Amino acid sequence: MKQLSVFLAVICCSLLVSFTGIKPHTDVYKVNTDSSTLEWYAEKVTGKHNGTIKFSSGEFSNNHGNYTGTFVVDMNTIANSDIQSPEHKKKLENHLKSADFFDAAAYPKSTFVLNSITPLAEPKDGLTHAVKGMLTIKDKTNEVIFNSAMRMEGNMIFATGSAVIDRSKFDVKYGSKTFFEDIGDKAIYDEFTLKFSIAASKH
Repeated sequence: MKQLSVFLAVICCSLLVSFTGIKPHTDVYKVNTDSSTLEWYAEKVTGKHNGTIKFSSGEFSNNHGNYTGTFVVDMNTIANSDIQSPEHKKKLENHLKSADFFDAAAYPKSTFVLNSITPLAEPKDGLTHAVKGMLTIKDKTNEVIFNSAMRMEGNMIFATGSAVIDRSKFDVKYGSKTFFEDIGDKAIYDEFTLKFSIAASKH
């Protein structure tokens, strides 16, 4: 009788998989850090700057359409793209890595833990999914919500989009009116934008 019960249970599971297409495992997609990019855009009262920063690792996990994942950024790779003078470019890069801003020596990694990806009811401007997750910078963690364009091609996932980050929530105080109200035209705006392009392959 026990063997019959086990046999029937196996048959039921097999039929469920056949009729629903559900696979009894989680698909994992590893981020290609060489072809994936992360750009930053920041503004101040008197101007603006932009640059890049690199992923050190990352992955998506797809459990029957439920996506999770973790993405790690190397804060020591912060680079500027718009300043022409090598001396001034290096000065800004070192300042951003210093304790005034992201303190890369003490906090060399920032992470984004993906909680959910949901198809948009009405895709707009090429964006197809709503993304929610927890961003950690300088050991401070806050929820971040943004939209992304996502597609699958064979064994690959491609995701592009941008997220607006409020640095004051991550204890990045330099030049912030949130912490220094009388800073005047020396203020650097709290919000900056991260623009990403991610390619991940199935493993």
